[in-house]
Amino acid sequence: MIVTLTIKRKILTNIKTYMKVEKMSKRWKPFHGIWLALIMLCFVQCKESSDEDSVVDFDPSKPITVTDFLPKEGGAGSNLILYGDNFGSDRSRVKVVIGGKQAPVINVKNGTMYCTVPQGAFDGDIKISVLDREGEEVARTEAKDVFVYIKKLLSSTLAGQFYEVTNQFEEKEGPFDDCGGFNNINWFSFDPQNPNHMYVMAEGSNARLVDLENEYVSYFRTGLSRVSSMAWRIDGNQDMILPDNHASDTRVAHHIFSRANGFAAPGNPILVNARGVNGVMVHPTNGELYYGGFRANSVFRYDFEEQKVVAAFPSAYSANAIYMVVHPSGDYAYLTNFERHYIMKSEYDYERKTFKNPYPVAGMPGQRGYADGVGTFARIDNPVQGVFVKNPDYEGQGGEQYDYYFCDMGNHAIRKVTPEGRVTTFAGRGNNGTAGYANGDLRAETRFDQPRAIAYDEARECFYIGERGKNKVIRKIARETEDDAISDNEEESTDND
Repeated sequence: MIVTLTIKRKILTNIKTYMKVEKMSKRWKPFHGIWLALIMLCFVQCKESSDEDSVVDFDPSKPITVTDFLPKEGGAGSNLILYGDNFGSDRSRVKVVIGGKQAPVINVKNGTMYCTVPQGAFDGDIKISVLDREGEEVARTEAKDVFVYIKKLLSSTLAGQFYEVTNQFEEKEGPFDDCGGFNNINWFSFDPQNPNHMYVMAEGSNARLVDLENEYVSYFRTGLSRVSSMAWRIDGNQDMILPDNHASDTRVAHHIFSRANGFAAPGNPILVNARGVNGVMVHPTNGELYYGGFRANSVFRYDFEEQKVVAAFPSAYSANAIYMVVHPSGDYAYLTNFERHYIMKSEYDYERKTFKNPYPVAGMPGQRGYADGVGTFARIDNPVQGVFVKNPDYEGQGGEQYDYYFCDMGNHAIRKVTPEGRVTTFAGRGNNGTAGYANGDLRAETRFDQPRAIAYDEARECFYIGERGKNKVIRKIARETEDDAISDNEEESTDND
């Protein structure tokens, strides 16, 4: 009896502590999971400390009741404690359904039950059933309050087919679910005048046009040998600029494809010779073009009005592919150094109308690896395309409003750089951290194989990811929707049939 009272006091003390935290301001929300984990630990320890008291059978002569649950909100995979009476102590004979989805029961002890929130529990109603040994329901109850389900970001496959056997790979035009695969994906770019058209540049392979409105993939003919990236003019019709990544010092590298003729090849050349051009960018207000050469040791600036090219700033390394992404404001740009495994920042000089000498902001030059951290303490491996995404959480703080998401190809992950320079892992490396093909929870399940291209769809509030490895598909990262839950239910019904 003394042991039992001690256990109850421990649980009540932790519950009261959690309730106090629950009433505190939003700035303490990140600590809720810690408090909940402590309660879980106490619950498990209490169970182990009193084997006599741990076995409490369900009493069929009494109703089962739910008096409370904690926390009040959360997403898929969140821990949830249910409080009530007469649950029994056999978790195989207890069923918990949240928002129409069955929740895994981890432990149960008469008046306390521990489970995890299932994916797609949108409605949030909580129902508990006790079953007999044959699995038939003998008692049921429902919580008065509703659990507030927070939709999670999940990965899925947008377009293309995954080929388990690589020699069966094929490319073709067609709807998203029948367009074959995507070979050598390297860069995504949205048409600035049509947010439903996303272009896919593929080094040495066919470029593709992804029509997001009609869910159809077609070929985009460039007539160029190797296109690594893409940019757009800011004036006139906002024509397309494509670099030809060839190996000759006597050939032009940039071609302008006119919107007026439907971007039909061949494009009009910019009469400046260059070789080994991987990345290009256009300043969003002044309109000059920037590009780097693989062995040029410089990043160059081309002025369309003067039709003249000059070196904007030196590059620290030769034999290094540089990919460029300018901030929406034009105040600065990020330059990813593929072979040297780091990202530089170059600020814009509005008086001179040019970008200035860059400096490292993520990763250490020449040191590949995998580590989250701040600035040069982080480690990355063959970074490629990135994208600036506005973060609504920063609105009330002033200052920089954007995070930078980029493809960390060698680590099979999508990483994020905050305005303060903190590098974290956003998606990928699920299970064991190696390459693979898996959708679902961004960190626990999602696996990529050499992601190289990324774009953010502002209208649909989702990311698109292009992979260079075995997968050869376009992935999507978005918040789960009610339609996802309906599809899951339909699949379950089909399986049951």
